[in-house]
Amino acid sequence: MPIPSFFRARRPAVAVVALAAGAALLSACSPIKLVNRLTPDDTFSVENDIAYGAEPRQRLDVYQPLPQTAPSAGARPLIVFFYGGTWSTGERASYKFVGEALAARGAVVVVPDYRLSPQATYPVFVRDSAQAMKWGLDNAARLGADPRRVYVMGHSSGAYNAAMLALDARWLDDVGASPKQLAGWIGLAGPYDFLPIGNPEAQVAFNWPRTPRDSQPIEHATVGSPPALLMAASKDNLVDPVRNTQQMARLLRAAGVKVETREFDNLSHVTLIGAMAKPIRWIGGPVLPPILSFVGLAPGTADTIFDDPLSHPSHPSRSAVPTAMNERTSQ
Repeated sequence: MPIPSFFRARRPAVAVVALAAGAALLSACSPIKLVNRLTPDDTFSVENDIAYGAEPRQRLDVYQPLPQTAPSAGARPLIVFFYGGTWSTGERASYKFVGEALAARGAVVVVPDYRLSPQATYPVFVRDSAQAMKWGLDNAARLGADPRRVYVMGHSSGAYNAAMLALDARWLDDVGASPKQLAGWIGLAGPYDFLPIGNPEAQVAFNWPRTPRDSQPIEHATVGSPPALLMAASKDNLVDPVRNTQQMARLLRAAGVKVETREFDNLSHVTLIGAMAKPIRWIGGPVLPPILSFVGLAPGTADTIFDDPLSHPSHPSRSAVPTAMNERTSQ
C-alpha cells in the first residue's frame, strides 16, 4: 500500500505493540496481499473490471452484500471508495478488504482505479473520479442501492479526490451530476490544504509551482456542502491532522454543514485504513463502526475492538499495551 509524504516533520514515538504489528503488516505490497487473502470471500459477491470510461485505468469493481444481508435490496447505501498513493501508485485489487468490510455489513461498494501521475496530472485524476462517481450514481438503483443514499469515501490522496467531488461542484457538473446527489462524504487522513507542495511526487501530480489555489479542497468548504465524516490518526506524521482534518471540520461547521470527526491516538496514517480489514481489526480504532453509522448501517459486535486490543481473540500477542480506546469524537 503506497503511502504519501506530505506535511509532518515530527515523528513521535509510538510504544504500542498493536500499532507496530499492524504497521509491519501494512508497510509493503506483499503483506497487503496477505491481508486480502485472509479476508473472507463468503461474505459478499463481487463483479470485477467494469468500464466506466474508455481509458485502461477507467475500470472499477463492485462489491455486493449477499441477498440475506440487511438492509434489503433497494434500501442499501452505495459507497464509492478511492484509495491513496500520492496520485502516483495504487490499484483497486489491493482494497478487497475495504470492499468486504462494507459489503458484508450491507453496503454496495464501488472501488475504481483512476489515471495516475506522471502520465496524468491534476485535474485528470479528479475528472476520472467524477466519471466513476457518476457511474455509481447512475447505477445505484440497478445495484440494489437507494439512489438517495450514495456516498463518496477515500483514504489519503483518495480522500482528496472524494473531497473535491463533494465540495467543488465543477467536477460532477462536468459529467452531468451534482454534489447535491451525495448523502455525504467520508475522508480518512485526507490532504485538504497542502500548498506549497514539498513532496516530489505530489509536485509532479499537481504541476508545481503552477498549481492553482482552487485545487485545494479547503477552498470549497461552503454552505450547502454534503455532510461529512472526517477521520484521522492524531499522530499521523504524513498528513497533518490539525492542518487538514481539523481545519476542514472547522470551516465546514462554520458554514453550517453537519460534520462528525473521529481522531485516534492508537493508529497511524497507514493503519487508519488497515483497521478496516477483518483479519487485523485488532490493531486499533475502531474505524469501521463510525463509518457504518454515518451511512445508516448498524455495526455488529465483531466490528468493534476490545478496550484491551490484546484481549481480542485474533490478536497474535499478549504483550502489554495501553487499555484506553484512545478515540476522540466530535459533532
